[in-house]
Amino acid sequence: MGKTPSREEALALLKRYNDSEALVKHGMAVESVMRHYAQKYGEDVEKWGVVGLLHDLDYEKYPEQHCIKVQEILKDEGIDPEIIRAVASHGYGICCDIKPESLMEKTLYTVDELTGLVNAAVLMRPDKSVMTLEVKSLKKKFKSKGFAAGVDREVVKRGCEMLGLELNDVMEDTILGMRSAAQELGLAGE
Repeated sequence: MGKTPSREEALALLKRYNDSEALVKHGMAVESVMRHYAQKYGEDVEKWGVVGLLHDLDYEKYPEQHCIKVQEILKDEGIDPEIIRAVASHGYGICCDIKPESLMEKTLYTVDELTGLVNAAVLMRPDKSVMTLEVKSLKKKFKSKGFAAGVDREVVKRGCEMLGLELNDVMEDTILGMRSAAQELGLAGE
């Protein structure tokens, strides 16, 4: 049984392996949504947040070993195996074969790509604010294949199926989660 690092420890670890501000902010965006869902489900908010923060820990330095190298790094840090498994499982079918099984794993798998779409949609808005983004607007962006083309819509759809949730509901909760960290994410508007 390993430890659950504090948010500060997890953020420091993320920054140790990632110089890209965009990757750090992405981790923080996923963290905010994971915290939102943990609260909604009555789960461990700190643990879910840490999983969100650390999910792309190895992406910048080890892109070819994404979701593989992170397991080794986190194990060496003495991190709880449940966190390590959750972090690695978000790459299921893409860069690893660890299938998301727990609620925490399925949630991470589902919201990871979606936070990227929310971020891109907000940056295109005149007010640059997640506070005014609505599901209807996000849904239009989701359907437009050319918009934020790097966002894998199929992963989001598969995740919604895994969770037994409607896409609209997941979009709404993702927006709400990101609103809770809008300032920190630079998405509070101009």
